[in-house]
Amino acid sequence: MTAVIACTGLSKSFGDKTVLKELDFQIEAGAPVALVGANGAGKTTLLSLLCGYLTPDQGHIQVLGRMPGSQGLNGRLGALPQDAQFDPDFSLARQLQWLARLQGMTASKANTEAERVLALVDLTAEAGLKVAQLSHGMRKRLAIAQALLGEPELVVLDEPTAGLDPLHAKSLRDCIQQQSTHCTFVISSHNLFELEQLCGTVLMLEQGKIRQQATQASETGVLRLQLCQENSQQLLPLLQQLPGFVKLQLVNKLQLELQYDAVRAADFDVQLLQLLHQQSMDYRQLSRGQSLEQQLFQSGG
Repeated sequence: MTAVIACTGLSKSFGDKTVLKELDFQIEAGAPVALVGANGAGKTTLLSLLCGYLTPDQGHIQVLGRMPGSQGLNGRLGALPQDAQFDPDFSLARQLQWLARLQGMTASKANTEAERVLALVDLTAEAGLKVAQLSHGMRKRLAIAQALLGEPELVVLDEPTAGLDPLHAKSLRDCIQQQSTHCTFVISSHNLFELEQLCGTVLMLEQGKIRQQATQASETGVLRLQLCQENSQQLLPLLQQLPGFVKLQLVNKLQLELQYDAVRAADFDVQLLQLLHQQSMDYRQLSRGQSLEQQLFQSGG
């Protein structure tokens, strides 16, 4: 697959504070990618470097085969900065039309494109309002709309749902999923549940370093079983005999976590339910997979 972002030896400091230390990673075109880390970990700094707002102290960056900030990325890279600002006296439609013209679109194409992205973020009815009249949530949606102008190949979003109500946050997630068929998204957020729904890969920043991790294992399945009674000891040897069984962890007296070979035993969950029925064991809940939070913070790395 084609790398839309490639970074080698990337470092950035502010004064005597080193924020990013010799990062080496690449992002391939495809499913959305999550960028996570504690406050101050350097997420916004990294996104700013990718967009060309900042320059690195050391190392090299290529975005869609170009240097960040180059003319060759005009219209190919869209971005939602953390604190996007607009002309308060422009209407939403005029603001987006102006930005589209800066990408080289004709007036007619710019009008059509402004209408398209306003519809994507549910702001069609507000197209004639001035930016100064918008609520915080509406301004955030306008900022997302401008990031989608021209159907870019790569879109970088910094906290895209912060300040949005639940309805519009879900609408944005749906929009990202729809647009990701032809566009790669890099999304920075503290909302792990949201990222788990959207992203196939996680980049986690820790102490200036980065590690890359898939959000779902392709060959190892995970099931979490919550029993109604403390009878797990009776069940343990039977579970280990199931085809595809890999590992068992006792979370507590009532909850088990099972790992299995998802390639060899795709119906492991069905086998498990049959076993519980045969043993007349009641269960409270059976859920599939580890949460992103568990993968990131229980793996010890």
